[in-house]
Amino acid sequence: MKKKQFKAESKRLMDLMINSIYTHKEIFLREIISNASDAVDKLAYRALTDEGVGLGREDFEILVKVDEAARTITVSDNGIGMDKESLEQNLGTIAKSGSYQFKQETEATDEAEVDIIGQFGVGFYSAFMVADKVTVITRAYGTDEAWRWESEGVEGYTMEPAHRDAPGTDVIMSLKTDGEEEDYSQYLRPHTLSQLIRKYSDYIRYPIKMEMESRRMKEKPEDAGEDYQPEYETIREIKTINSMVPLWQRPRSQVTPEEYHSFYREKFMDWEEPLVVSHIAAEGNLEYKALVYVPSHAPMDYYTADYKHGLQLYSSGVMIMERCEALLPDYFGFVRGVVDSPDVSLNISREMLQHDRQLKVIAGNLEKKIKNELVRLMKDEREKYEKFWEAFGIQLKYSVMGGYGANKDKLSDLLLFWSSHENKLTSLAEYRERLPESQQFVYYVVADSVERAASLPQAERVLKAGFEVLYLTAEEDEFLIQTLGELEGKRFLSVSSEEALPVTEEEKAKVEQAQQEHKAVLDFVKDTLGDKVSAVRISKILQSGAVCLVADGPVSIEMEQYFKKINAPMPMTANRVLELNAASSVFAALRRAYESDRDKAAQYAELLYNQALLIADLPLENPVRYTELVCSLMQ
Repeated sequence: MKKKQFKAESKRLMDLMINSIYTHKEIFLREIISNASDAVDKLAYRALTDEGVGLGREDFEILVKVDEAARTITVSDNGIGMDKESLEQNLGTIAKSGSYQFKQETEATDEAEVDIIGQFGVGFYSAFMVADKVTVITRAYGTDEAWRWESEGVEGYTMEPAHRDAPGTDVIMSLKTDGEEEDYSQYLRPHTLSQLIRKYSDYIRYPIKMEMESRRMKEKPEDAGEDYQPEYETIREIKTINSMVPLWQRPRSQVTPEEYHSFYREKFMDWEEPLVVSHIAAEGNLEYKALVYVPSHAPMDYYTADYKHGLQLYSSGVMIMERCEALLPDYFGFVRGVVDSPDVSLNISREMLQHDRQLKVIAGNLEKKIKNELVRLMKDEREKYEKFWEAFGIQLKYSVMGGYGANKDKLSDLLLFWSSHENKLTSLAEYRERLPESQQFVYYVVADSVERAASLPQAERVLKAGFEVLYLTAEEDEFLIQTLGELEGKRFLSVSSEEALPVTEEEKAKVEQAQQEHKAVLDFVKDTLGDKVSAVRISKILQSGAVCLVADGPVSIEMEQYFKKINAPMPMTANRVLELNAASSVFAALRRAYESDRDKAAQYAELLYNQALLIADLPLENPVRYTELVCSLMQ
C-alpha cells in the first residue's frame, strides 16, 4: 500500500509537537478522549434535528480498552465519525481541525450547548509521544463505508477501506518499547489509565468506560460448615470511570453543604471541612463557573518556597491546568478550587493560555468575591474568621507590607489586632467605630504577648486616660503599622511617643525643671552606662513605673531586634534612651546614693538599665553581673 506523505510544514510541526509542545506524556490520553468527546458532541447535536440518528443522549459513550499482550490502548466512541475526505483532511494535514470548523458553524445557534475545545487539530498527534504506531478506524454517520488510517510518525500515513459496524471512531495506539528512562508500559495498567481519566477527563459529559479488575467475596455455599472461611474471586467488569457532571455545573439550589464539603475533601485531600464555600456562575460576555474554598488550616508546605498556589482550570469539563496561578493574586494563594469556562483562549497544547484577557477578567471577579466572603465571615461568623486569621493572617500581613504597601487598601479591612478593648481581637474598622473624634491618634504598643503589652509602663498613661490601645504581639506587626500609616486620617502612634498624650505647658515646665535639677545624676548614669544608651533623661510618659527604654528616631528597639533576627544585610540600630521617673522612690534612692556613695550609685545605674532591658523583653548583656547586683542589695 502506497504511503502518503504529510506536508513538509506538517512534518516539522509534528516533530515539534511530539518533542516540545506537551510538558507531560500522560496528556495524550486527555487529548484522545477530548477528540472522542468532540465527535460525540457533533452527533448528539445532529440528533436534535435528525431522528435518523436513533441515539439519545444516554446512549453515547467512550470506551477505553487495553491489550497488554499486544501493547495497545484503544479509545472508541460512537460519535459522528469521519468519511475518507474528512479523515484525510483532519489527520493528513496537521492543524486542520474539524472541531474548530464545527464550532464556527454552530456558535451562532441557540439550539444546544456545544463546547468544542479541540480547536487546533494537533491534539490527536500527542499519541505519538507514547506510541510508535497509531491506527484509526472510522465510519462517518450516514454512510456504510469505513476507513483505516495508519501512521508510524513523521514519515507519512496509509489509508484503506475497512469495516466498522456502526458510526464512530477507534483510535488504536501501539505503545513504544520501554527504555532506560521511559516506562511506557505504565499506560497499559488499567489503574494508571483510570487515574489519568479522573485527573484530566473526569467531567467529560459522556461516560468513559473501561474494563476494571476487582475482588469480591464468593457466595457462601448452602452446605458450608461452621469452619467455613470466606473465599474471594477476581472479576472483570466494565465500569464508568468519570463522574461526568461536575458539582460546579449544577445549580446551587441542588447542591447540599455535605456535597460541597465532600467534594473539597476528596478533591484537595483535606481532612477538615473548609471555612468558606463559594459557588459562582457568571454569564454574559464571559461565561464561567467556579467553586472556590477557603481552607480551615494552612497546608504543611504553605509557608515554604515549594508551595504553588492557583486554581484548577477547566474548559468544557476538560482540565487544562492543575494550578493556574493567574486566577488568584498571591495574597489569596491559600484559596483552593476550580474554574470552568468555555471562553478561555487555549494554545495548541491546551496547557497554557494564548491570551490572558479572559483570565484577567475572571481573576478580578474572583478576587472581589473572595474578599467579600472573608468580610462577611469576619462580620457574621467571627469564630470561624479568627480561625482563618490564625492560619493565614501572616500571609495577609506580609502582603500588605510587600510592594511598599501597594495592596494595603485592598487588605487592611481583613487585618486583626489584639486590643485593650475587652482584651480580644479587633479589626481596624471596629477600632474606628469606637474611636471618638476628639482622639488624635490610633495607639499601639509592641510586646511579645498581650499580657506583657498591657503591663508595660509606657502604656500605663494612655490606658489610664481611657484610650484603646492595639497590642502588637507579632514580630512583623510594627512594620505592618508603619506601612498602613494611618486609619482614615488618624495616624498610628506608639504609646512610647511623647506625642501620645497632650502635655500641658505646666507639665512640660515641670519635666524641664526636673531635667535641670537632676542633670548631675543623669550625666552620671550616662557616663556609667557609656555607649549602651545614647541619652538618659527624665521621662514624660512614665506614671508609676520607675524606668523604661525608648528609642529616638525612626528605628524602634523592636525593629532593631527584628533586623538582627532575620540577619538583614544592612541592620538598623535604634538610638536607645533610658528614661527615669523623677517622682518614683527608686529615683530618690539613686539620687541619695549619688550624693553619698558613688560606687553604689553606679550599681543602681546598671541595675536600672538591666531592668529596662527586661521590661523591653531584650536579652541581658551579662546575666551573671545582673544577679550579682541584685544579690549585693540583699546583703
